[in-house]
Amino acid sequence: MAAKKRGQVRPAGQIRQSQIVTTFGPGAMVDLPDHAVIIGGLEHWTGYKDRQIFEDRLAAKVKTLLRMDGVEFFAPPADRDDPMAEVTGITAWLFPEWFVAQYEERQGGSNVRSRPLVHRLDLGKGLRYERDKRPYKTVPVRFVQACTRGHVSDIDWRVFVHGPGADCTRNLWMDERGTSGDLTDITIRCECGQFKALSAATKLNDVPLGPCKGMRPWLGNFAREQCGGGGAKGQINRLLVRSASNAYFAQTLSAISIPEPGGALRAAVDSVWQDFLQYAESAEDVARERRKQKVSAALEGFPDADVWREVQRRKTGASAGATGIRDAEVEMLLSSPDEIGQDQPDGVFHARTIRLPAGDTLVADRISRVVKVHRLREVIAQVGFTRFESAVADVNGELALDVERAALSLDQTWLPAVENRGEGVFIGFRDEAIKAWLERPAVKARGAQLVGGFDAWKHAHQGVTAKFPGLPYFLMHSLSHLLITAVSLDCGYAASSIRERIYVGDAGHGILLYTASPDAEGTLGGLVEAADRIGQYLRQAIAMGELCSNDPLCAQHEPDNREEERFLLGAACHGCLLLPESSCERRNDFLDRALVVPTVDGDGAAFFEDV
Repeated sequence: MAAKKRGQVRPAGQIRQSQIVTTFGPGAMVDLPDHAVIIGGLEHWTGYKDRQIFEDRLAAKVKTLLRMDGVEFFAPPADRDDPMAEVTGITAWLFPEWFVAQYEERQGGSNVRSRPLVHRLDLGKGLRYERDKRPYKTVPVRFVQACTRGHVSDIDWRVFVHGPGADCTRNLWMDERGTSGDLTDITIRCECGQFKALSAATKLNDVPLGPCKGMRPWLGNFAREQCGGGGAKGQINRLLVRSASNAYFAQTLSAISIPEPGGALRAAVDSVWQDFLQYAESAEDVARERRKQKVSAALEGFPDADVWREVQRRKTGASAGATGIRDAEVEMLLSSPDEIGQDQPDGVFHARTIRLPAGDTLVADRISRVVKVHRLREVIAQVGFTRFESAVADVNGELALDVERAALSLDQTWLPAVENRGEGVFIGFRDEAIKAWLERPAVKARGAQLVGGFDAWKHAHQGVTAKFPGLPYFLMHSLSHLLITAVSLDCGYAASSIRERIYVGDAGHGILLYTASPDAEGTLGGLVEAADRIGQYLRQAIAMGELCSNDPLCAQHEPDNREEERFLLGAACHGCLLLPESSCERRNDFLDRALVVPTVDGDGAAFFEDV
């Protein structure tokens, strides 16, 4: 990564490839050892074409959702070991440009600490603040302004203190009372005598920071746009702490690579596409390329005509399979033979259906199959980001098109992606058991309460068009969290390392618990063996869900309670269902253990009521 300062680029720090896609992508604010920066847009990445990632179903979905003519996936550029090789990396722009000097004044023994607030252009060499001919270090100011459309910029501190139209250019100071860092204890003061408490910037009705001007510093110096676009009224700027958890939410889509007809041919073409076959214009060109040793080895056993058809498909952008990512996955897992993918040459997927425990009615009456997923490959692509509020994909992995996502580049033709390899266990549920459960009066009554909470959430978030995910999703999601906790106690992985993938809908119902790593060797095998003891883990999960340390308050929580504002949760809290957000695909929303097991509230809506 490189930090850009006054037009100069120099090495500044490193971040893992997977973190670039999920946490520190374009537009993210990062504190490096020597600088505070904002990660540059995709136009400012160099060397990213070294590693292209292929996943046809994900590419087809992204192309449809983002209305793109075509899309390619590339891994974030990695450092090269060869010191003579061309420099690769990601440009990071210096941001913010206001600094607090590490020079301190205290007047009259007061507990108020005063430090100069200075713009970059007023600093000396090395971003040092000079006073009385002595240089002092500076640190970037913690506060910037942003809007929910992702725009971000420095606060004009002179306007903040004096108001619009003021022409005072005297020195600014940041006065802090105590050591808590609370906004009510921080005041911005001008030497002319004007001052304003920083807490005033949180009052949206007073418009202290003014309207958003559409600044996009991660895309370069001339990337400003009108906030709202097309003449629409821009939003009001909001105060944002650079390091706060709501400063950046990467918006990603993912897919599990599954065996499909023609998969072996596509894998072979993948391996030589970028260097050779993308330039082929006919079947004769394919034959000529096959004379090269690497191409010949990769395409061995595949006729030139078949290879040329695959090349044509790629060039026209046609999809290789169904665009319903999760539908395709669950259909394959629910209808698969005993062995799946054991003959795949690239070994990206290998699963085996096991026999259900004989005589175990808990399993037999509700579960249709259990699948050991010995090997899997997950591709995650970033499509945008938001600030202040996250906007995740819906229960079927679809992105809402009305979400105000910020762009990763000015001309978006490719997206950053990573591929993870790992293992997992899939549990498929009987559709007839779920349908019978949905018909129970107690379940319908509980569903009405959860719908009421969802409606209250939509009322508090005007403009959202999200749909209620349905009671089967609440059931599968809540059971998944209980199972992750139960399995993690025995499989060797921490709960934060196990992730979930929930399947609901006409294609079938199921839960995939998996762990994956960017490491080429994948994972260790402990999770996949949990399939052999699925009955034991189900009973442990049920036992853990029946009583929460916060009962009866947890069990009796009403989703539409406007005082608590936990609208998307039923009987769920940190004492029972909530997991690390790295594990949950819905950021710990849409959970209710009352739909899974009987609780102390005893409303009779539990799927495992008679256990």
